[in-house]
Amino acid sequence: MSDAVLPHAASARYGLLGLPLAFVALPLYVMLPAHYAQLGVPLALLGLVLLGTRLFDAVIDPVLGRWVDARWSPPRALKAVAVAALALGAGFAALFFPAVQGTTALLMWCAVALTGTFMAFSLASVVHQAWGSRLGGSAVQRSRLVAWREGLGLVGVLLANVLATQAGLAVTTIVLWLSLALGVWALGKAPVPRKTWARAALLPADQSLALPWRGQAFRHLMALFMVNGIASAIPATLVLFFINDRVQAPSWAPVFLGAYFVMGAASVPLWLKLIKRMGPSNAWACGMALNVITFIGVLAIGAGDTGGYLSVCVASGLALGADLTVPGTLLTGVIQRAGHAGQSEGAYAGWWQLATKLNLALAAGLALPALQWWGYGPGARDPQALQALSWAYGALPCVFKLLALALWWRLWRRQNLE
Repeated sequence: MSDAVLPHAASARYGLLGLPLAFVALPLYVMLPAHYAQLGVPLALLGLVLLGTRLFDAVIDPVLGRWVDARWSPPRALKAVAVAALALGAGFAALFFPAVQGTTALLMWCAVALTGTFMAFSLASVVHQAWGSRLGGSAVQRSRLVAWREGLGLVGVLLANVLATQAGLAVTTIVLWLSLALGVWALGKAPVPRKTWARAALLPADQSLALPWRGQAFRHLMALFMVNGIASAIPATLVLFFINDRVQAPSWAPVFLGAYFVMGAASVPLWLKLIKRMGPSNAWACGMALNVITFIGVLAIGAGDTGGYLSVCVASGLALGADLTVPGTLLTGVIQRAGHAGQSEGAYAGWWQLATKLNLALAAGLALPALQWWGYGPGARDPQALQALSWAYGALPCVFKLLALALWWRLWRRQNLE
């Protein structure tokens, strides 16, 4: 590929697979526990199965990235995505329509099906991200590819939310199959990464896995990505508690969440323009600053203040566009500057996916114990407990965002990296 910017239609063909990959996450993480609980599986045993499979899901990503690099070619990559899509669709159906009964059989079924589903999801995600990174190009082109991938991912989240709650699991499964097939077909019609000799295939496995971490720019970007990601994941972990107990408007939850995601998707073109005008790094800093200003306002939200909280959702959705478009853009730039373009994108993508999953785990590990320590519990109406919820939901993310801004200035901006 040259440095000429790909047209939007070509970028959209690449990005379309992001829709079903985001679509599948909501049912797997939100609906699956309740589904098996309704089938009579004890929550404690189910929790152990979910913990084990999710830990496996996290650590497998770098290994899959190494495997992708060692065997990379566009036809092989497309074949891997097609096989992963088939396994993902089959695993999803098996999980929500188990063919067994009884606690032990259901637990074993869930563990096996969920492990296979997670592996298929991780493989498809790593190949898809590596494909986009291998396309490379200028900051404008990189941001356009990431924007289509992540923007269509938001559409997938919204679609899954509507179908899973309104149309039922059967319709949700059929739509997932159709969107996976369409995504694989579109990737086959997408721009093909340039052909480069994959030196990663000649490296020992341990060296290939560690290769990204040898670059200072990657280590700095990962530190920034993790801190910023925790700041974004804390509100995601606590949002329903805040809506139910602080705003006390549970019926408004679909409106609040819909406004956030719709605004996030709608803001992507704006952030693309800002990236083109001021560069991805500066655009990301603007997004972080907007998030801080927005979440300071959370501290003033009280019971029944639906209008005020809706404004917070809209403003934070606007800032979400920066987090969607910039980090992946900078990651591809790091790969290019390190001289690993066309060689080790899978390894980079694997570690990136691992960091994304760790962000959610770390956010829950920080926010939930802090809330309990401060005296809050679900359903609380005590003023001190609710104030603790506001501080955890609003102030704690601001602390991490400000830390991310400091890291951006110290580790990234002063080096003038894009």
